[in-house]
Amino acid sequence: MDFLSRARTVASPGWSRWLVPPAALAVHLSIGQAYAWSVFKPPLEGALGLSGTQSALPFQLGIVMLGLSAAFGGTLVERNGPRWAMFVSTVCFCSGFLVSALGAATAQYWLVVLGYGVIGGIGLGIGYISPVSTLIKWFPDRPGMATGIAIMGFGGGALIASPWSAAMLEGFGKDASGIAATFLVHGLVYAVFMTMGVLLVRVPADDWRPPSSVASAKPAASVVNVSARNAIRTPQFWCLWVVLCFNVTAGIGILEKAAPMIRDFFADSAFPVSVGAAAGFVALLSLVNMLGRFVWSSTSDVIGRKNIYRLYLGVGALLYLAIALLGDTSKPLFILCAMVILSFYGGGFATIPAYLKDLFGAYQVGAIHGRLLTAWSLAGVLGPLIINAVADAQKAAGRSGPELYTASFSIVIGLLVIAFVANELVRPVHPRHHEPGTAG
Repeated sequence: MDFLSRARTVASPGWSRWLVPPAALAVHLSIGQAYAWSVFKPPLEGALGLSGTQSALPFQLGIVMLGLSAAFGGTLVERNGPRWAMFVSTVCFCSGFLVSALGAATAQYWLVVLGYGVIGGIGLGIGYISPVSTLIKWFPDRPGMATGIAIMGFGGGALIASPWSAAMLEGFGKDASGIAATFLVHGLVYAVFMTMGVLLVRVPADDWRPPSSVASAKPAASVVNVSARNAIRTPQFWCLWVVLCFNVTAGIGILEKAAPMIRDFFADSAFPVSVGAAAGFVALLSLVNMLGRFVWSSTSDVIGRKNIYRLYLGVGALLYLAIALLGDTSKPLFILCAMVILSFYGGGFATIPAYLKDLFGAYQVGAIHGRLLTAWSLAGVLGPLIINAVADAQKAAGRSGPELYTASFSIVIGLLVIAFVANELVRPVHPRHHEPGTAG
């Protein structure tokens, strides 16, 4: 296993740093399949007799485990390096699919929850943070762009997985055996693809510096270093925790229920949304989720992290308000608002590592990022719970269409306003939290 050690992954002189983002993408495009979970919801509900809230459980638990494994594994990732982390992610994520396939084949839903939610969720967390610290060290001049390139893969994973999964379900069937076969193929194919990232990734040598022309183009934004232990004692960390949690809650509720949501919204219109069109809507949201991670995080290198989060949170609240007020009056407007909301959702994920680097330095940014992702764990429960539970309650009361979601959207708007205030409270970290020998 020495092949997985950090020492074996140090780049040789002349190694191009532009080979590192593709290695990260190989992992993130795979684990980003989580965002295509809504494609599995209707078949699982039909085959196993589940409610909307029950069928969301594997996804919710997967996001919870993502945050927890990232928080507890962040220090290990920093110590052992990205190749070790990507290997652990590959084993857990793909094994989760195999266990889920067994659960679907035997109609034991708890195995699907265990496989996809727990085992696969650990793979999600370790895989998600595996390249972050490495990318920031390779691209100290453009941290927002670098993390955006890689993390956009997580948002774009469903762009591939959504139509692919839908096609397999059509081919294998939407009964328990068809779902099991689809899970099995996912696990095997993703194992091959993620291994490419394991083999390709490298870390910079201790004395490596970016090209002089690049290094001098833009000075480093931060000259201080704060340890992960000290970072969680600062108000800045907890303000960003609230910002990330509520921004994720706002987007993940739509994403997890995207396919059934758009069908519910326009069920009573003259042109209802077909199953195939709903799957296409999921893929479209995945596309803007992916593009938003690169475009908005790169923009943050120019206009600043606080300003970009003002956009995510403030405009996001207004877009939710537009959907809640206009309901099913315009299908293009609904789709456009959802697209922009999901671009902000993705942009928030990609920008947060650079925001952390600005505030706390690059010293233990991977471990700090891992701890911050516990906010994602809570949001992974909150978002789907708010959307699904309210929709189930409204459906039980005999309501339909946009009325299923109006109340939950109002809750989300309130959360975004709270997050906007938290972002405004972020200030530079007090020197007492700095590591010795760093400037304030």
